[in-house]
Amino acid sequence: MKITTRGRYALRTMVDLAQHSGDGLVTLKDVAARQGVSQKYLEQIVTLLSKARLVKGVRGPQGGYCLAREPKDYNVGEILELVEGSLAPVECLDADVNTCDRCGSCATLDMWAGLYKVVTDYLGNITLQDILDRANAAAGNDYVI
Repeated sequence: MKITTRGRYALRTMVDLAQHSGDGLVTLKDVAARQGVSQKYLEQIVTLLSKARLVKGVRGPQGGYCLAREPKDYNVGEILELVEGSLAPVECLDADVNTCDRCGSCATLDMWAGLYKVVTDYLGNITLQDILDRANAAAGNDYVI
């Protein structure tokens, strides 16, 4: 499993919006500048996030984006699954029902299913708030005497 730039940028965008939530609406121009990402590429990503109601957007000169919920109410897994699709390590685990001809006799299926469970459990238990808290803690340790 490899997370694409779209997945990484979607997560970075959500974190950026969470970090600047006290500033009101945040423009994609500002997010793009802070994250070093093309604004045009972010527009595509934010369209997905908006359609899924993870972010709210307001058009116009005073417009921008904000999170639709509190940072504690988002998990990394839901964000990545939205933009990446399934996070399954093998194709036969993509759907709810395994239709692979070999699933009944596959010696490695349990291993792949276990990996998938570890990944989804891990990503499902990290919230945007957790990421903010870790970033704030790391920034707090950056001092010189």
